[in-house]
This record gives sequence, structure tokens and C-alpha cells, in this order.
Amino acid sequence: MEGLGVLFLAFIVLVLVFLFFSFIPVGLWISAWAAGVRVPLITLVAMRLRRVPPAKIIYPLIKATKAGLDVRLDRLEAHYLAGGNVDRVVDALIAADKAGIKLTFDRAAAIDLAGRDVLEAVRVSVNPKVIQTPMVAAVAKDGIQLLATARVTVRANIDRLVGGAGEETIIARVGEGIVTTIGSANSHKEVLENPDRISKTVLEKGLDAGTAFEILSVDIADVDVGKNIGAQLQIDQAEADKKIAQAKAEERRAMAVAAEQENRALVEAMRAKLVEAQAQVPLALAEALRAGRLGVMDYYRLKNIEADTDMRESISRAAKPEGEE
Repeated sequence: MEGLGVLFLAFIVLVLVFLFFSFIPVGLWISAWAAGVRVPLITLVAMRLRRVPPAKIIYPLIKATKAGLDVRLDRLEAHYLAGGNVDRVVDALIAADKAGIKLTFDRAAAIDLAGRDVLEAVRVSVNPKVIQTPMVAAVAKDGIQLLATARVTVRANIDRLVGGAGEETIIARVGEGIVTTIGSANSHKEVLENPDRISKTVLEKGLDAGTAFEILSVDIADVDVGKNIGAQLQIDQAEADKKIAQAKAEERRAMAVAAEQENRALVEAMRAKLVEAQAQVPLALAEALRAGRLGVMDYYRLKNIEADTDMRESISRAAKPEGEE
């Protein structure tokens, strides 16, 4: 029984020792002291209670101390609790210090919390970055389309990283500058002969204002000749004018057909009235004979005049040339 009690007591002691070293990072505390970072053990315990992994704070603090930076422990812990990346911020501070770039902890923390990669920003500030623009199409005054691409060399502006526009804005503004320069050229040949005029115009516009970058240079990588937009527009305009003219001609033809049909209807109506009037003539003659208003000799004289008229019309029709109505 005594042997079992000793074993049980030893087990309890081992469990307590394991729990003690699991909750209290003694090894981390020893590493910090060995690196010259004086952190009380109770502070590490308090980090555990605040649900802050001590290793994510102590190791960056050791790096900062070894690099000669004065960074406070509570500032690192506060940045972690705010959702920031402590290790990346410390690396950015070290890189900026070695490169001679003025960067405070508050500025680096603000950049990190804003969602930007502060370490990458420091690297781009030291080593400028080249941004390739997509193909930009523009038309010169002579109607010839040009296709141009540019390489924009930029350097990160630490002071404007918070609230500054990104690469998309740089690309859009450079594209706008290319379109403006080509569009103001009297001939596409001027741009092909001097593509550097695009670079000069773009740089003079100060396109990096309000962005997180500083434009160092704009180099035209390629300029190609595209379509003859002026000629195509003229062709399209001519085609449109042709369709309009055809529509107007069709309208006039329809109006002429309608007028002709109307005239035919009027002629037919007049013929119908004439036939009706001619049908009434014999009746009127008969009535006149019965009433004594017309004598027999008068009737024969009228028939002679009618026959003479028919003969004259026949002679005149026979005298006309063939094909003439």
C-alpha cells in the first residue's frame, strides 16, 4: 500500500509539473533572458490569461531588440489584440531601419491594420517595382489607331500607404495619359517617330497624386498600328447615308404608286360616269323626238357630226409613228 501511495504521489507531482510548464512558458522566459530581453515571468502568465500566445510577442521582441530597435512589449501585445501581424510589422521596422527609411511603429502598425503588406511596402520603397500596363488603344487625329503598352517604375510612398490608391489607379491613370497623348497627335507617324513624347506627357501630369506610390519613370514598351478607324467611320457613315437615301426613295416610290392608283381610281370613276351619261343619251334623244324638241333632220345631222368625229380620230391615230401613243 505504501508503494502504491508513493507512485500515486509521484504521478500527481508529474502532472502538476507538466501543467506548470505548459501554462507558464519557462523555456520562452529563459530564451528571452538569454537574448537580453528582460520579461517578468508573471507577464508571460498574464499573456496566457489574456489569450495572447507569448511566443508571437516575445520572439518578435527579441528580433527587434537584437536589431537595436526600441519596441515596447505592451505595444506589440496591443497590436496583436487589434488583429495585426506582429512579426511582419517588426520585420518591416528592421528592414526600414537598415535601409535608412523613417518608419515609426505606429505608422507600421497602421499600415498593417489597413490591410497592406507593410514589409512588402518597405521592400518596394527600397527596390522600385515595375508595373506592366495592358494594351491601350487610342486614335490619332488622322484616324489611325495605335496600340501601346508601357512599363511604369514606381516606388512605395510610406507616408501615403494609409488611404492611398493602389496599382489599379496607377495603371488607369497611365492609360488615360497614353490615350490623351495619342489623341492630341496630328498624325500617328508623330507618335511612332517619338514614342517618348507619351512618357513626357504622362510624367508631367503628376499621375501619382493621391496614390501609395511615387512614379519614377514611364517607358513605352511597344507601339503597334491598329485599324484605320477614320476610314471605317467614313464607310459606316456612307453606308448609313445610303440606307437613308434608299428609305427616302422607297418612300417616294410608294407615294408615286399611291398617287397613280388614286388617279386610276379617278379615271375609272370618270369612265363609269361617262358610260352612264352615254347610256342616257339615246333615252334623252328619244324623249326629245317624242316631245317635239328635236326634229328628224336635227337627229341625222347629229349622227353625221358624230361619224365625222370618229373618222377624224381614226385618221389621226393612223398618222402617228409606231410606238407613239
